[in-house]
Amino acid sequence: MIVEVVRSGFVESTHQARILTVDAQGLPVEARGAVHVPASPRSSMKPLQALGMLRAGLRLEDELLALACASHSGEPFHVDGVRKILAGAGLEESALQCPEDYPFDRAVTERGRVFMNCSGKHAAMVATCVVNDWPVTTYREPAHPLQRAIRETVEELTGERVAASGVDGCGAPLFFVSMLGVTKGFRAFALSSPDSYERKIFDAMRTYPEWTSGTGRVEAEIMRAIPGLMLKTGAEAFDAFVFEDGRAGTVKIEDGSMRARVPATVAALRSLGLDAPELAELAAPPVLGGGRPVGELRIR
Repeated sequence: MIVEVVRSGFVESTHQARILTVDAQGLPVEARGAVHVPASPRSSMKPLQALGMLRAGLRLEDELLALACASHSGEPFHVDGVRKILAGAGLEESALQCPEDYPFDRAVTERGRVFMNCSGKHAAMVATCVVNDWPVTTYREPAHPLQRAIRETVEELTGERVAASGVDGCGAPLFFVSMLGVTKGFRAFALSSPDSYERKIFDAMRTYPEWTSGTGRVEAEIMRAIPGLMLKTGAEAFDAFVFEDGRAGTVKIEDGSMRARVPATVAALRSLGLDAPELAELAAPPVLGGGRPVGELRIR
């Protein structure tokens, strides 16, 4: 799939996308590009990481569980939630080993580890260590019991051995698996029994979409527009989603362009019959010139 950037009738740039979508039975609907080779899902893996933590004894509910899966904007309620997770484990902010950062929310000008978009995941990680009496200071190390438990969960849900591991932007381990594997893993959240950990994560993310991203973020807007959808974005333009009946998909923009990600994801959703009027502008966002629309992004 190609996402074109059109300005004044001229194709100014193009972005190539890998896309995989499957129907409610898990059968392919659309497969474009090398969806079977290892990819870098980045933060799209956070629901799977959170599942590994719940299985290891972490106890979070509702919006705090959604926050553990988040790439949040650093809004005040996000920061308060991170501090609640830490306080529940008897920990201070100094226990976090994600980098200090400014939040995505430009209204907040403070900087620190709790404002970093992955701090919810890191707070959940250290809380899991406390539950199990595991060392907190080394929780990011691949050989740590926490990361071994998470890796086992990733391999179980994706049905794949991790092809390679690396370091994510937040400093935690990053697991490389195929888009086929990520799609399979996401389907497990929607199709598991109502009392399962998978379903708890699925329900938390759908019920509190602003906690997984931010009040004005596109990811939350799409989930609000399509009730029953769980969507998680990762850096370098990766998206993974699943609908409550098992329809699911993954999107990866080859050059990592985030501006091309949303139109491609909307196209992937539409290939499964998942659409809403609110997605019309997201499918073809305007290209501006002098503050007014002079073109758009479009799918070819």
